[in-house]
Amino acid sequence: MLSPTVDAPDVQGVALKAYGRIAEAWGLTVREAAALADMSESTWKRAKAPQFAGALTRDQLLRLSALVGLYKALELYFDPPLSHDWPTLPNRGPNFDGQRPIDVMIEGGLPAILRVRGHVDALRGGL
Repeated sequence: MLSPTVDAPDVQGVALKAYGRIAEAWGLTVREAAALADMSESTWKRAKAPQFAGALTRDQLLRLSALVGLYKALELYFDPPLSHDWPTLPNRGPNFDGQRPIDVMIEGGLPAILRVRGHVDALRGGL
């Protein structure tokens, strides 16, 4: 039996909608949300609209996917409001050196996003 194909615009639309809600929940500025998604501010503003016709790169889709996973992990590990505030709070942990996780992820790109997600997953798993 053949598996159904995934319509790329549908995947992009869902990813952008989810990321828009995450950026709002985390209280990110337009600049921060755009940089985290590896977009210009003007592209991010357009991408938030339901009729966005642009195409996301593979890197951008991977970032959004990892950020959705990070958001879910934070929701499972911390109670609100900490689950929403955690990315924007200074962190003295070994991966952050006093920086906010959001700044570490913006500066380090996809590899840093994946490290932060792994850090939170390890917290959840007790590793």
